[in-house]
Amino acid sequence: MPIQTIGILSPGDMGQAIAAVLNQHGLKTIAALDDRSERTRQLAAAANIQDVGSLTQLVIESDVVLSVLVPAVATQAAKQVAEAIANVGKPILYVDCNAIAPQKVINIGHLIESVGGTFVDASIIGPPPRVPNRTRIYTSGKQANQLQQLRDRGLDVRVIGDEIGQASGLKMSYAALTKGLTAIGTELLIAAHRLGLDKELWDEISNSQPELASILTRSIPTMTPKAHRWVGEMEEIAETFKELGLTEQIFYGAANVYRLVKETSLGKETPEKSNRDRPLDEIITILSNEASDT
Repeated sequence: MPIQTIGILSPGDMGQAIAAVLNQHGLKTIAALDDRSERTRQLAAAANIQDVGSLTQLVIESDVVLSVLVPAVATQAAKQVAEAIANVGKPILYVDCNAIAPQKVINIGHLIESVGGTFVDASIIGPPPRVPNRTRIYTSGKQANQLQQLRDRGLDVRVIGDEIGQASGLKMSYAALTKGLTAIGTELLIAAHRLGLDKELWDEISNSQPELASILTRSIPTMTPKAHRWVGEMEEIAETFKELGLTEQIFYGAANVYRLVKETSLGKETPEKSNRDRPLDEIITILSNEASDT
């Protein structure tokens, strides 16, 4: 099936960037913006995403729908799309790109296929694809090869298997390391600040763990405006590990760290308005002063 029109569900920071790349490479992207926020509308307009109004119209006009949402709404969004597919009788390809547990992805796949749609499991690793060769989209499922068309349209799409759940499992494992490490680093730096030992700790990390110092310097400033999204992602990782017979408590703890961050002034910023040049020590001072679990 030739892909010409792609529905973006939804054009947030990641979805908007994906759509912008596809538009630049000659594809049409659309979104259902009825009842969406002004920020979402502005992001869509900046990427030249066309507003078709309703989700039903999105299904009617799309060859493929890419679901790029926060984990908490992934299942509900899939149910709404499945209802639209059933109503209009159009067997579109639905690609779940959300950071959710493999079992949840399998259930969503069954839901989409039960109404005649086709389904691909996908996971996005890396930042929004505004810079070439920094973002990978891993896919799995029997229809995953259909998305290989997008390799010629600016996206690094990689098929890793024909089973639903493989792509999401890779995302859960990878994010457990990267975002789990950022959560640990954030909390320990706040702890050192409250102990009055932040300079001494940072000097030691910079001396004995320079690679780690570089990672934290890069990851924490970009994390704060995304912390609200990462709460759910850590909870999905926890459920994935629990299902595998491993401890889930580490990642529920990481979710709690991001829950604290999202309630601070830094956590309330949007990615496009966040000061990415703010020094790490200033960030930790703000988080230390504002973060509380009470």
